[in-house]
Parts: sequence; C-alpha cells; structure tokens
Amino acid sequence: MLHEKITLPRTGVILETYLADEKSLKQSIKRPFPHRPLVLVFPGGGYHFLSDREAEPVALRLLSLGIQAVVVRYSVAPARYPVALEQAAEAMQYAREHAEQWLCDSRKIAVMGFSAGGHAAAHLGTRWHEMGFDPACRPDAMILSYPVITSGEFAHRNSFKCLLAEREEELKDVVSLEKHVTPDTPPTFLWHTWTDELVPVENSLMFAAALRRAGV
Repeated sequence: MLHEKITLPRTGVILETYLADEKSLKQSIKRPFPHRPLVLVFPGGGYHFLSDREAEPVALRLLSLGIQAVVVRYSVAPARYPVALEQAAEAMQYAREHAEQWLCDSRKIAVMGFSAGGHAAAHLGTRWHEMGFDPACRPDAMILSYPVITSGEFAHRNSFKCLLAEREEELKDVVSLEKHVTPDTPPTFLWHTWTDELVPVENSLMFAAALRRAGV
C-alpha cells in the first residue's frame, strides 16, 4: 500500500493516500491488473475539526473492496468559505492529473463525504462550474453520508457558523446546496438515518428532491 501525506501547493490542502500499489495488485490479480476507481474521502466534524473515525477506517475499507482511496484533510475554522471548496477543487484536479501514477481510472473518481464533509464534497459537486474551476474538478459521482446540505430551517447551524462566521447571513444562500443542483451535478448516492439528532434527515431529502427535479 502506498500511504503518504501530500500537501498541495496552491491551497495547502493535505491529501493522505491509501493506494494499492503495482506490486500488491499483481499479487492479487493473475491477469494484467486494471486501473481502479478512486474515492476522495471528506471526514465530518462540523467545519470545526476533522473526525478520525470518518477518515482512515473508511479509506481502508474502500481499499479492501478494490477501490483506491485518498482522505482530503481540508481546512476548518478559523478558515472560512471558500477555502474548503477551493481545496476540494485542487484535490480533485490533482487526483485526475495523477490517475495513471495512482493506478486509478481518471473517469471514475468520486467524492465521499460525511456530515459537514458531505457538505464539502457536495459543494464541489454542485458548484464546480460556478467558481471558475477547471472542468477536471467535477466529480464523476458523489456518495453523501448524513450530509449537511441546507442553511435553512433544517440546518446544522454550527457547521455554517464555523464555515461563514460573521458572514453567515450574507452568504447562507450561497452555501445552501439544494439551491445549486443542476443537470450537471454528478450522480449521487445519499444515505441518512431518520433519527439523526445532529443533522436532520431533511437535509438529504431536500437534496434528493433537488436532484430529481434536475434529472440527476
């Protein structure tokens, strides 16, 4: 396994890789080894910290299923919007540029986010085309786990306070992701529990409804 930490030059985001290397792939596959899908993992933590339980354990599980994984250690408070979004974009672009080196399929790079990490991942998936990013920054798919989505009635308010601070009222609609779904939003798998006491299930329901309206 190739396990290393890489600090990217433009935004300072840290990527932690969990990649099957050529030697291990050759040992596990008798025929010429295929390039694998890659998932960029965004841990949760309310934009206040990064949850370790949604980082390495998730990456190792993906790796065991034959999926290359990279944990994206994006910036949290006191960093504010749009730092995490710009870091997610740089992480995705770097992953595409290094797909061959990482033995992954550049056409199968997904983002997976948990809670506020789900917001960071879906933020890229819904706004990659609005921010002047390279088209290579668009994820091929999204896996969102009990994601923070809306800044409205069902918001996880602490996430938006950490993300926006004193600009919360000014920018709340900009980061309310159900308002930014378009037909260009990547295919998305959502899961949530009805009894979630931190992030209301309405976050996923609202995003699912927006995806349906957009034909995604």
